[in-house]
Amino acid sequence: MVSGLFTQVSATADFIYEPPATAKNACRILVKPNLGYPKKPPVTVSMGVLGRVLNGLRQANPTAEILIVEGVCSPVSLPEIASRNGLYELMDDGMRLIDADTLPMQEYPNRLSRRENGEASPHPVRFPTMLAPALLQEVDCRISVGALKRTVLKEQPLISASLKNLYGLFPRSRYKARSPHSRGQLHRPSVPLVLQDVYFTIGHLFDGAVVDANEKFISVDWQPDRGSAVPVGKVIWGNDLLAVDREACRVADELTPDYVEAIEQMRNRVEK
Repeated sequence: MVSGLFTQVSATADFIYEPPATAKNACRILVKPNLGYPKKPPVTVSMGVLGRVLNGLRQANPTAEILIVEGVCSPVSLPEIASRNGLYELMDDGMRLIDADTLPMQEYPNRLSRRENGEASPHPVRFPTMLAPALLQEVDCRISVGALKRTVLKEQPLISASLKNLYGLFPRSRYKARSPHSRGQLHRPSVPLVLQDVYFTIGHLFDGAVVDANEKFISVDWQPDRGSAVPVGKVIWGNDLLAVDREACRVADELTPDYVEAIEQMRNRVEK
């Protein structure tokens, strides 16, 4: 389990990002923003919040290479989405934007497959390993910057924040289903269940999380890019994805997703 958990909440206008300790001496930092759709906030993370995250990292570490990595969910390319949203104006010479789908990949073992003292840990839901960028193992610090969204899948609400944001790191070539632009395989048997595999393959590697809750996005159905914005006016951040997502739900008056509690319980068993 992550030791020394902390979460912080700020009014959006007052947000000053304080990076995790691992960022301060890192040579390379990976930032995974929610920028998978050619849409403005709150479908995607706002440039105001992302800009303050990048600025906070740069203030804490003037020499690190900062890699902004995302995999899109539409026919529109990542550079085009970044250009439309104004990301390039926030980047200095030590920052680079990378499409996750273009990176070399490797299989990450699911920690739910481990055995401790001859006893089996909880089983993977579907994936004993998952394919994701090898870069995750080659950087010194990893930050997820998510937007707070509620959609409806199979007549159940689904909260997307910093953990669900990691879906964009998985290659569409491996995880596509009917649409070549999405990762439909990661919706089977359900997103809340597959998020357990996501956490225990790559999610546990992340050093920090930020959730942009200046506005929360509410969809009437499964579509994560069509809906309405509800003002919240907050940013939530810390050094643990689950704790940050839990706090974001509390601040935004949303029920804590069952998957957060399930993963927390499994993490206690796997890491004790």
